[in-house]
Amino acid sequence: MPKTFVIRHTKENRKKCSLTPLEERADFEFFTYPQCRGQLSDLTGAILLDFDGPELSQEDCDCKGIVVLDGTWRYAKNMRQHLPGLQSCSVRRIPSGFVTAYPRKQTECLEPEAGLASIEAIYIAYTLLGWDPKGLLDSYYWKESFMIKNHFK
Repeated sequence: MPKTFVIRHTKENRKKCSLTPLEERADFEFFTYPQCRGQLSDLTGAILLDFDGPELSQEDCDCKGIVVLDGTWRYAKNMRQHLPGLQSCSVRRIPSGFVTAYPRKQTECLEPEAGLASIEAIYIAYTLLGWDPKGLLDSYYWKESFMIKNHFK
């Protein structure tokens, strides 16, 4: 199983972070930004989930893994600009039409339901790639709402 590389901004609230329960999984590797600069594994062949690029699809299933920048959109943009190791990744975006169940209050997003929580984006990516998403949402408080809104049930 390919790895999921999570680069979490140091200001991300770990108590509220939907990815914290996944820290013990062998198929996940967590890094803290900005401390991780220079510590990232070789990410050549991995896919960076972002708002740009072509849509992620089954054709990407042989990638080395996926990279997720975990933080607010502003932090994620800053992390992408300051982590040169990400340049070796292919950039893909989650296809439109998926909506979040996470209750957002951020004013920087014009369509609050369009911005996915990191765990939601990872779940969708695993599903699109044909990888087994079992256990990803086990501790996600809004799991049922997310599954229903996105027709996974």
